[in-house]
Amino acid sequence: MTTQKAAPNAAANTMNEAPIPPKSGVAALDAIFESVNRSDGPGLVVGVAQHGQLLYRRGFGLASIEHAVINTPRTRMRLASITKHFTCLAAFVLAEEGKLDLDAPANKILPELPALQGMPTLRQFMTHTSGYRCFMDMAYVSGMAKLDKGWGLAMQFRQTDVNFAPGDSQLYNNGGYELLSEAIARASGKSFEQFMLERIFKPLGMVDTQSVPNDMMIVPGIATFHAMGPDGSWQRGITPIDDNRGAGAIVTTVDDMLRWLAHLRGPEHLVGSDATWQQMLTVATLNNGQVTPYACGLNRQLYRGVEVIQHGGGLNGVGTQMVTVPAHQLDIIVMTNGAMFNPVQAGWDIIDALLGEHLVGTAVAMAKSEPYPHLFGARYHGSSGMLYGFGDAGGMLGLSFLSSPPFPILRDRGEVIGFRMEEAGLGPIEFRVADLAPGPDGGAPEELAVTDTGNIERLKLLPATGPTLAEASQPLMGRYRCHDLNADALIAVEGEQLLLRIFGTLAGRAFTIQPYSDAAFGLTALDPMMPGFHALTVEMPGLQVESFRVSSGRARRLQFVRQPD
Repeated sequence: MTTQKAAPNAAANTMNEAPIPPKSGVAALDAIFESVNRSDGPGLVVGVAQHGQLLYRRGFGLASIEHAVINTPRTRMRLASITKHFTCLAAFVLAEEGKLDLDAPANKILPELPALQGMPTLRQFMTHTSGYRCFMDMAYVSGMAKLDKGWGLAMQFRQTDVNFAPGDSQLYNNGGYELLSEAIARASGKSFEQFMLERIFKPLGMVDTQSVPNDMMIVPGIATFHAMGPDGSWQRGITPIDDNRGAGAIVTTVDDMLRWLAHLRGPEHLVGSDATWQQMLTVATLNNGQVTPYACGLNRQLYRGVEVIQHGGGLNGVGTQMVTVPAHQLDIIVMTNGAMFNPVQAGWDIIDALLGEHLVGTAVAMAKSEPYPHLFGARYHGSSGMLYGFGDAGGMLGLSFLSSPPFPILRDRGEVIGFRMEEAGLGPIEFRVADLAPGPDGGAPEELAVTDTGNIERLKLLPATGPTLAEASQPLMGRYRCHDLNADALIAVEGEQLLLRIFGTLAGRAFTIQPYSDAAFGLTALDPMMPGFHALTVEMPGLQVESFRVSSGRARRLQFVRQPD
């Protein structure tokens, strides 16, 4: 795919020159953010520029409920996963200097990394094709207190299995970017934070941007991140990781991000050579030849006939989206601090509002539930450990992933329905509409194929009624050990629930166990402020289960082995 580019730092020269766009355009953008134009909750900041001219630059809602401070365009926000392509650029800069080999086995610079089903490269960490498990997901499984510095690396280094062999598939992985951050620090001889400041932010004049490795640090001008509690009240949205680096650490402003987006489009770059930027924007190809939409920390795709380059992000109390439309030099950044608002959808809505005459067709609609009543309540299980289910979600076909309730995330693309990586941090995942037709008895089909990033997995329909509590508990109850999590576990009946309690090195978590069959179970976290939906699968059901595996979206088949009483 070719990319048209604008002059570098064009937006930087016009931050104080805000030409008045057509009234209809302003009204259309104001309408997108109407729901957060309030003073009783958190909100967001947004910046939009086109052809290097600032079109829209506003803050909505409160930067701090506690102190009644409003969001303004000068408010600093955490980028979350938009950080990732900055991290890739830092690695490429070191590669230009001969200090990193991005295509060599990663253990060349990270000798602690175990070779499991093959050793990935640093480039495969960039494209989420390494196959290694995500340490953040493992933290959510084992219990996330304040994760000490180095915890994430230690967790990655102790793994004995992977999600898949390097290059076989693609699965979003924050852990790969923590490993990439460590490689950058080792190759440069500086902390990740210092290298980013000196080699990326300062040369570009991003004076309000820095890498902030944890939410416990005091940072001038930064918004408070808010998370809504189960009773509707607001609490602090803190992600308790002490070294969140290349996966999501950057804190910035809309002005700095508009400078960055103008630079990203080129045609000349102050940081990174032309060859580097060509590689930055090259999407990954899997071992099976499948071409993915993901490049180096960036998604590339078509939206209503125009090419967009985009990436979103989310942490506890944070939601972000960055989009550029190179052919029209349209740049968009939206950063929220807890508002009940979808920044990804806002990006598409802004493109619709400003480029309508240049677009074709309409945005892909959500899949309706009306054609699929036979699927409601059906659940399917695959050899990967994943569970999928279906249900009605307000008239839309909802997908239940692992043990979650059904969410309306499936889009109707004609012969297939599914979702893309930017919509859930997984996939793309697709189901063929023809495969979703009723079975011979008019109910859900006995088998179903799911395509996950070009790889097809055959799923089996689980029984409509699972085992009783007594039937499910007897084989499972007991003590277990998970080496890869460095955690102990206990399965026991407590009251009228079968619970899995996991005791990690720093904290613990408790999950209710919902039996779907004698081999497949759903896990739902008890902590309402840290929801979690996982799957528990038993490979050899029997009178006594000797081991089971727990899977999250990005850390699959974690093995728990029974321990003596």
